[in-house]
Amino acid sequence: MNNHFKTFFAAVLAVALATALAPSATAQASALRGNIVVDGSSTVYPITEAAAAAFRKEYPNVNITVAVSGTGGGFKRFAVGEIDISDASRPIKDKEFLQAKENGVSFVELPVALDGLSIVLSPNNTWVDQLTVDDLKSIYLEDGTARKWSDLNPEWPNETIKVYSPGTDSGTFDYFKEVIVGKTGSFRPDMSVSEDDNVLVTGVSGDKYAIGYFGASYYFENKDKLRAAAIVNPQTGKAVMPTPANVVSGAYAPLSRPLFIYANVESLRRPAMRKFMEFYLENAGKFAKQVQYVPTSDKIAAQAKAILNKRRTGTVFVIAEMHADGIIYKKRTEPLVDAYTEENLLDTK
Repeated sequence: MNNHFKTFFAAVLAVALATALAPSATAQASALRGNIVVDGSSTVYPITEAAAAAFRKEYPNVNITVAVSGTGGGFKRFAVGEIDISDASRPIKDKEFLQAKENGVSFVELPVALDGLSIVLSPNNTWVDQLTVDDLKSIYLEDGTARKWSDLNPEWPNETIKVYSPGTDSGTFDYFKEVIVGKTGSFRPDMSVSEDDNVLVTGVSGDKYAIGYFGASYYFENKDKLRAAAIVNPQTGKAVMPTPANVVSGAYAPLSRPLFIYANVESLRRPAMRKFMEFYLENAGKFAKQVQYVPTSDKIAAQAKAILNKRRTGTVFVIAEMHADGIIYKKRTEPLVDAYTEENLLDTK
């Protein structure tokens, strides 16, 4: 057999094999079937919906429903086994962990992106360029001293500040409360609240004297309707905008945070669920950028994949301590980069 014929024969064989294998791959994708139910954070919703949309294109017979009831609302359903995945813009709380434990719901905890919680204003607000944490306390606390813009700066308008906030089931609400209001403080009772970030966008953009906050993705998506205030970093004294570079570097402080998905381990027994989770984590960085969030570090991404592959269940953000009166559960306060290790996982079993 001469070389020309060998080359021709190899090419024909390669085409034949590709043709034979193509229907098989398509058939396998079509054969994957099932339903996956997701609920939770409106902040994490854009990432999960991007993952679901991309997955549906490859596996058209897998039905993925992504709802938005807030981080707290998602955990309420997740802890009783109603849903497969809970989107969360904060780590699971000790009481939510205990509820899942009592109901026999084991889960894997997976960081998927980073976010810079953005303080937003109307584009017609021409006086605010930057705000400090103390300014935000004065505006949002029940006993805060700023009810008009002129209370913060006498050169600013003598007009009432209309205050907007995500609802109490939102992880964004919880995070903002922890950072700005603190454990002992209370929000002012006259805030306009909603679990729907689009309602907040409409409210703030339509009121020259309004202020609100939500995840950076909704700010980036609505830059034509809103402007963001730079936040003064308490450590450096520098005013910093919620850009991706500033979030990943930690310069945008103290309002940067990790975003999570929690997957029910029992649900991972189903091939469609298992395939979707592997697909999600493999492409999480791409999806985060697609919806204008910040990917996690390579180290955290690799750790999340390892935890999923090993089915290592539990959370790193709840600590169990033995006391004379029994076990006390409390929150772990270390940042994600330090806390997220297999050794720190507290299992629900």
